[in-house]
Amino acid sequence: MTREEALELLKQYLHNKNLIKHCLAVEQCMRAMAKRLGGNEDAWGLAGLVHDLDYELTEKSPELHTRETVKILEKYNLPSEVIRAIQAHAGKVPCETAMDWAIYSIDPTTGLIIAATLMHPEKKLKAVDLEFLKRRFKEKGFARGAKREEIEQCANLGLSLDEFLGICLQAMQDIDMDLGLA
Repeated sequence: MTREEALELLKQYLHNKNLIKHCLAVEQCMRAMAKRLGGNEDAWGLAGLVHDLDYELTEKSPELHTRETVKILEKYNLPSEVIRAIQAHAGKVPCETAMDWAIYSIDPTTGLIIAATLMHPEKKLKAVDLEFLKRRFKEKGFARGAKREEIEQCANLGLSLDEFLGICLQAMQDIDMDLGLA
């Protein structure tokens, strides 16, 4: 599957523009994490890009989330580690590989970064620095959907929270125009 094919699938299955932006953010963070950890950037990025492909289809039945994605992707013969990572991000299979742990931790992190950006006076990704992000991370009532215990699983990648957040923040800043936060 090419990135272009994956983007076409996103347009076909996802109609919420913010959800598409979320998928782009997860893709970018996954690519950056693969680069840092010596993974296959294309495979990791692809897992991030299509990880929520069935979100709108399964929104009212979250227990089915990722099941439809796996069905949709069957004809593309993706590597099993990509399929596994997609399932792992939603807790459908236990995290075992670095790719699994990365997507599991990155998924909520992108939401935290977006929320922090929208709270920042400038409302621009490039205006957010690691210290600002870490202060928001520590605020229990801030961006509650960005589960801190999932983000902290980045330790399973051998990374400190600071390094992990820094990699994700920089990755998202690199595509701030695509995310509408330039």
